[in-house]
Amino acid sequence: MADLRINLAGIKSPNPFWLASAPPTNSGYQVQRAFEAGWGGAVWKTLGDPILNVSSRFAAVSFNGQRVAGFNNIELITDRPLEVNLKEIYETKKRFPNHAIIASLMVEPKQEKWHEIVKRVEDIGVDGLELNFGCPHGMAERGMGSASGQVPELVEKQTYWVKEVAKTPVIVKLTPNITDITVTAEAAARGGADAISMINTINSLAAVDIDTWDTVPHVGRRGAHGGYCGPAVKPIALHMVGDCARNPRINIPISGIGGISNWQNAVEFMLMGATGVQVCTAAMHHGFRIVEDMIEGLNNYLDEKGIISAMDLVGKSVTKYSDWGDLDLNYKVVARINNDVCINCNKCHIACEDTSHQCIDMLKDGNGYNILKVREEDCVGCNLCSIVCPVDGAIDMVELPNELPAMTWNERQAALGVVSCSVDTVTK
Repeated sequence: MADLRINLAGIKSPNPFWLASAPPTNSGYQVQRAFEAGWGGAVWKTLGDPILNVSSRFAAVSFNGQRVAGFNNIELITDRPLEVNLKEIYETKKRFPNHAIIASLMVEPKQEKWHEIVKRVEDIGVDGLELNFGCPHGMAERGMGSASGQVPELVEKQTYWVKEVAKTPVIVKLTPNITDITVTAEAAARGGADAISMINTINSLAAVDIDTWDTVPHVGRRGAHGGYCGPAVKPIALHMVGDCARNPRINIPISGIGGISNWQNAVEFMLMGATGVQVCTAAMHHGFRIVEDMIEGLNNYLDEKGIISAMDLVGKSVTKYSDWGDLDLNYKVVARINNDVCINCNKCHIACEDTSHQCIDMLKDGNGYNILKVREEDCVGCNLCSIVCPVDGAIDMVELPNELPAMTWNERQAALGVVSCSVDTVTK
């Protein structure tokens, strides 16, 4: 069996699977049940001044028969007294000393407020702190959450304030509701953060009921934007993790969050630079026992790859993730249709003819049966036909030998003596 233990900036955990700060980590009862099921760690639901939550709070986006493809919430931080949470954190850590417990914190952007809550939380024995600079609704309107997280100077300053008194590792949780997340990630690193976590939820409105005209969810016929998460946000989160992992000015560990639903997703995030992952929506959808499949699946994957430790996965795909201008313009793939497998649904032909490059022909074979054939000289290798095809193995994307040496856009421009126009060059 592979070694699933991780070490995120000094926070040790028996496996990479943590519960994110959210409704599943709202109480000692829940976190202890999660640890019994096999979760390696938990980020306690955000602590701060108790607030009042509304009813109703959640909404889901289902697509093509899949329930909860996306999840929206307008719930805020803990509505339980700090003293109650601290007592339950202490009891949980005492019962599960080898599991990671991280306290998520949010207070006003004032030095004394941060100092006070950090000292109180660390006194009861947490393994680390996560500063919630990401919540996009409710708290943001009060100057906290993403209102702070969108301002690099505030991210740096508040991180520094926490580091002035913190004795445990400090993780800064970043908002995706910003043009470039690396800017705030760099600010967190400058402030002394030991790690960053991403992404928090994305500003969203789940739906509008076209019969009543109410928003979904609504509170007494009135709605507000909420935070979006679940499988639908995974590509956005994976991009942001990769962008930070390849930035040399950040260079601190990452806890990956956003649409992680199974062990395969976890492997993707770890390959793209995350030391471990945090899960919320999948646990809310299916319960804590999903971690059993995650642990078994990751174990089997590592064994099949001959990898001894889960930590050996971290960042292995980062060098493969670059900018568009660094891609080889002479690389070539084409689509090839396997007519022994094709069911002649013609979805590939329709997609190519209507919305791509019109390079799939409808022909007759020697027996007069309809077949589809790609004109490879006209195929640009866009992948669309293979994406819409409902049958595995019916369409392959085949790599062709390079007839020309590799040439990127940046290399081409340099050879032509063209100076690329970027934001940096314009501002200079």
